[in-house]
Parts: sequence; C-alpha cells; structure tokens
Amino acid sequence: MARRITVVSTSRADFSHLYWPLFHLRERSDLDVNVIATAAHLSPEFGSTANLVEELEIPFTAVESLLSSDTDVGMAKTIGVTTLGLADTLAQMRPDMLLLIADRYELLAPAAVALALRIPIAHIEGGEISEGAIDDAVRNAVTKMSHLHFTPTEQAAQRVRAMGEESWRVHRTGAPSIDFLTHAQLMNRPSLEASLSHALRSPVHVIAYHPLTISPDTLIETDAFFTALNRLEGQIVFCFPNADAGSRYIVERARLFCRERNDAYLHVNLPPLVYWSLLACADLMLGNSSSGIMETPSLGLATVNVGARQQGRQRAANIIDAAADTNAIVSAVAKASSPDFRSKIQGIDNPYGDGHASETIARLLAEAPDRETLLRKRALPLAASHASTDHPAFGALDEH
Repeated sequence: MARRITVVSTSRADFSHLYWPLFHLRERSDLDVNVIATAAHLSPEFGSTANLVEELEIPFTAVESLLSSDTDVGMAKTIGVTTLGLADTLAQMRPDMLLLIADRYELLAPAAVALALRIPIAHIEGGEISEGAIDDAVRNAVTKMSHLHFTPTEQAAQRVRAMGEESWRVHRTGAPSIDFLTHAQLMNRPSLEASLSHALRSPVHVIAYHPLTISPDTLIETDAFFTALNRLEGQIVFCFPNADAGSRYIVERARLFCRERNDAYLHVNLPPLVYWSLLACADLMLGNSSSGIMETPSLGLATVNVGARQQGRQRAANIIDAAADTNAIVSAVAKASSPDFRSKIQGIDNPYGDGHASETIARLLAEAPDRETLLRKRALPLAASHASTDHPAFGALDEH
C-alpha cells in the first residue's frame, strides 16, 4: 500500500520551495500525496495562489485561516485559527506522514496538530539561522516536533543533530527551491516580459523586502531602505512581502514608489518559474529575503542583504551585507554593481545545494521507517548527539 503523505503549504513563498518535491512525490507509485493549502494561499490580497497547487494536479484541501490584519495580534490569532481548521482536516485524513517546509509562523499550527494526532512530521530546511525574524524560533520548534529532517546545508544538519536529533533522522539534501535550475527551462526574456506585462531595462533591481518580525517595531528598518531605493538608478521590480505584521505598510510604500517612478513595478504574485526567470535576467537583488541568501548564488546574481533579518545564515560569495542605513545600502549596491565584483561571483558554489534535493526527499520519504519507529524519539547522551547512529531500517545519512 502506498504511504500517504500530506503536505501543508501556506503561501506562494513556501510553494516555490515545495513545487519540485511535490512533483517527485506525485510521480512515485509507492507514495500517495495530497496538499493542504491555507493562510495566504487563500487570500485575494496576496494573490489567491492556491491555483498554483491546482496546476500540479495534486488533490488539495483548502483551510481558511489568515486574518485580514497587519498586526502581531493578527499573526497570533492566525496560528490559533489555523490550528482549529487543521485539527478537523488532519483528524479526518490521518496521513502516514505530514511534510512541512521552512519557518513561517503558521507552521506552528500543523506541527502542533500532527503532534497531538501522532502523525509523524518530516521537515525541510531545519537547522538554518535567521536571527532577525521570529522564523528562527519557529524553525527550531518545528525541528523538535519533527521526526525526519531534510536540511539545506551540512552546517544546518550539524545544528539539528546538536539539538539531540538521532543522526539517522537527519539528511542533508540541499534546498529544493534550487531544483528549478536543473528541472525546468527558464523563460526567455520576451516570454518573461509578456508574463510580467512590462519590459525589462537594465540595470534591473529585484526587490524582496519583508518586515523585521523579531523587533517590536517590525518596520524599524523600512524608512532607510526606501530612502536608499530613491537614490538608485535603474529599474525597480518589487515582489510582494510576506503576510507578516507590517507588510501592508511596505506594500503601500512600494505602491507609492511605483506611482512616483515610471521605471518601477510591483508584483503581487510571481509564479515560481516566472520568479526564477526574473532573477536570471536581473542585474541585482536587494532586500532581506532568504531567497537572496539561498537561491541567488546558483545564478551568480549580485545580492545586497539589508539589516538584521537574515543574520546568521550561511552565505556564498555573491552576498554583500549592508546595515539598515541609507548610505550603507547605497554603497553596498555600488559595490555589487561593479564589473569587478560581478566577474568574481560567476560560477561560484552554492552551499544550499546542487539542484537535486527534491528527488532525494521523495525517495527518503518512501524509504522511511514505519510510523511507530518514527514517533519514538530517543533522547541521546550529549556526547552521542553528533555520532553517526544509522538506523538499520533506513540506512546511512545522505550527503549530497
């Protein structure tokens, strides 16, 4: 009988990471996959992106949960509403395993529900660090509630093992979002421009900027960022921020910016293939998104990472960090735009993987031990937390 895997996706952001794992899960005869789409996926404000799941022709269930709010209280209540909705849905489904990815605050809901229902959890992209966002604590909490771990880097795998997870549960697979470069044909420039509904004129600056959720004032770095944008020459292409406290203010600032400049555009939702194709055509990425850290190295795209949100993440040579100060941002953009810097970052290695994470994740889910074995986590002696203790039913660690 095929193992039943339920995958939770909350937005277009995590779906771009889940696309190729879902594709490979769907292709395996020993796995039966379905998706629960919730939170921002079902919000018109954020593009109603559940249709992206439909395009994969995988059965999915919609669970409404996102409050129409722009506050931390709204975020907290969204966790509660999501928990209530998923409790009934997962109780009816009772899958053999739940697959979660990354670190969005909404993930606390499916992890808690699965824990209560004794559904084993597999988690992608644990062990990372992002000190400027509550995502960091969410990620670690989900790691401890999970039973299998698919980490993007070896450093991340070491951190998960250091948290007391048995080594046979931890697999360094790489980040599955990078698989677009090896599994798909990116769009050529004319096709991309048609999808964007505007031309691209170099230099193209892709902007991916989100609230600083670890701070009481989630917008504390925003003024300096937009003041710096006003001093940049070249085309500005905004991607919509995440559904966090303060995101509406950032959206309004971006819309105002676009009204005042005829070379600036704001996109509510870019499907994964369009987004990757845009990065491939861009001259620079600017903001505080994990995409700038994890994905742009594979394209050799110069990236300026601003402020505290991504502090602690492992970086490739194409990343230039800038304090949330207007002059510092402008100076970093000038350095990133220089021919010398651009030439140095072509062909660099990406520590987040080689573009083959998804098929590995699908295989490991199919080969994982039974439910009872997964659920019974053992507390290891401190000295043993780094030891290689391969489970006889599961085999050795994957080292992609």
